[in-house]
Amino acid sequence: MVFSSPVFLLVFLPATLFFTLILPRRFQNIMLLIASLFFYAWGGASFTLILVASITINYIVGRQIAIREGRKGAKIALIVGVVLNLLLLGVFKYANFIVDNLNIVFDWIHLEPVKMNPIYLPIGISFFTFQAISYIVDVYKKKTPVQKNLINLALYISLFPQLIAGPIVRYHDIAKQLKSRIRSLQKFASGVERFIIGLAKKVLIANTFALVADKIFGLEIAEMSASMAWLGAIAYTFQIYFDFSGYSDMAIGLGRMFGFEILENFNFPYISKSIREFWRRWHISLSNWFRDYLYIPLGGNRTSQGRVYMNLLIVFFLTGFWHGAAWNFVIWGLFHGFFLVIERVGFEKILSKMWTPFQHVYVLIVVVFGWVFFRAENIQYGFEYIKVMLGFDAQPSEWTLMNEYLNNEVYLALIVAILGSTTIFITIQKQFQKLQTHFNHVVNLILNNVFSVVSITGLIVLLIMSLSYLASSTYNPFIYYRF
Repeated sequence: MVFSSPVFLLVFLPATLFFTLILPRRFQNIMLLIASLFFYAWGGASFTLILVASITINYIVGRQIAIREGRKGAKIALIVGVVLNLLLLGVFKYANFIVDNLNIVFDWIHLEPVKMNPIYLPIGISFFTFQAISYIVDVYKKKTPVQKNLINLALYISLFPQLIAGPIVRYHDIAKQLKSRIRSLQKFASGVERFIIGLAKKVLIANTFALVADKIFGLEIAEMSASMAWLGAIAYTFQIYFDFSGYSDMAIGLGRMFGFEILENFNFPYISKSIREFWRRWHISLSNWFRDYLYIPLGGNRTSQGRVYMNLLIVFFLTGFWHGAAWNFVIWGLFHGFFLVIERVGFEKILSKMWTPFQHVYVLIVVVFGWVFFRAENIQYGFEYIKVMLGFDAQPSEWTLMNEYLNNEVYLALIVAILGSTTIFITIQKQFQKLQTHFNHVVNLILNNVFSVVSITGLIVLLIMSLSYLASSTYNPFIYYRF
């Protein structure tokens, strides 16, 4: 079940909201836990056993760390917990990848291949595993008290708004909210607004670009012109941003509806002026997780310059590998790691003195080329695709062929996507608020009422358009199945 599916929007969400509203406060966590487990089981009941196993392991490990606080046993418990979490992730996400690559090596040296039935990937395992690891590490470091209530810990790991597509929520950011949280009409309304905006980003913008990207990336390289390759790469660049940020918006909105405050996960990454800044704005929860639980423990930037560069490459190698068990994800991670090293060596200082539009263009070119590896089915296709983008082995550009992928809907989505990737709407809102300081109370009251009516009308229109799209189309891709 995904947020943009009719069954979620029309059945699951209304039912869950209804029961959590009528139940006494002390039963709401139990209700949300049952709803979250049902939500996850919708995609495969057997996968829920893995989620339950993760909850059980980390509950026991957390209690053992707390019992042995200040003693060697606490560290042993932490190590065991981290190993078990990574083992769970490794078996279900990377076993097929490891066996496939071993068999390639065995074929080279004429050995019998390893035979193993395919292991299917539980959706969202990377997200809830990283959340679980952050919990036991924070308990060990005394950043948060151990959670003795199994229901509350289970809800933290399995809370459905961020279970299958993030953000990665830290336990200490939500610990107090698990025990007691404020629910208000204003907070609920804010959550509904955020959810509708996220739904529209996913359904109306991301899905529109997904149609273009899927068609072009589905072509043979020999059929592709340079302009077509660029169109496909740009379409995917917008697709993944509006899909991923849209899901994060929906998660944040859902959290508010149920009284939770989930931290922001995107901050207009495409307006960045360096790759370093890009990673402070893109998938913020993942970047912070790797910074706090891997980069800093490796020594961070407190070691020699050579070690810092190595730490960056290790982090981004694993960032790529976290996204999917395939070499093209590793290449994508190392690609970004390489530019981060280059910037740290000294290029960032040079870059900061350049014309600002050039800084933006530099980031966008690096990011777009990086997304090609992320989207490609394999490394070879990724490299060949980039060759075509650069004009090598490309077919002559024909506008009639491009028209197969471009229509008024795509043009409109492109305009909205470009504007929505910037802070222009926020700037307009701030200017409006600044303008209000020059008017008296009566005028401001009228303006606020007009603004409220326009905003509510706009949200209703977006919701109707999104539901109409979902009702009339069977195309609603879920791009996190590898996570």
